[in-house]
Amino acid sequence: MDTAFSEAAKSAGELLVCKPGCSQCCHGAFVLNPLDTLRLRAGMDMVRATDPALAARIEGRARAWIAEHGAEFPGDPQTGVLGDSKIEMERFEDFDNEAACPALDPDSGRCDIYAWRPMTCRVFGPPVRMGEGEEIGHCELCFVGADKAKVVACEMTVPYDLEAELLDEVPLKEQTVVAFALLE
Repeated sequence: MDTAFSEAAKSAGELLVCKPGCSQCCHGAFVLNPLDTLRLRAGMDMVRATDPALAARIEGRARAWIAEHGAEFPGDPQTGVLGDSKIEMERFEDFDNEAACPALDPDSGRCDIYAWRPMTCRVFGPPVRMGEGEEIGHCELCFVGADKAKVVACEMTVPYDLEAELLDEVPLKEQTVVAFALLE
């Protein structure tokens, strides 16, 4: 993914305005698949081992997020497992769309676990194809004034098939959100 992002950034040039400290996309909850959860947990294990003070700050933000939003969490607020009923999935659509991600350092505007960030974070910014359709989406701050041909020319290839294969190999099956994954 890092290589794909780098290539897309090179193609886009100044049209891709994503840079360290830009954190508009770091607000609002999104679903973590089990592979994302394992990435975050591996990252937190590394941070705990190399920078316990940073780990404590991240965990403190995660606990604060859960304290503030846990009562409305559309799933089990004790385990962090998202519910999969139709009602819970509908509730998630409107859940916590404005709150900062607990991995976001509020002082620097940078992600404290960037190297282990979830796939959603990895693909946000450059143009990516949505699902199996023809629609291409990108960050609203990027590609301002670019025509569709330029946007398409900068498309980032996302290895959805590889991600699906890896997910099949992961024993963990539950979905969650960042705050809960940071604490496990």
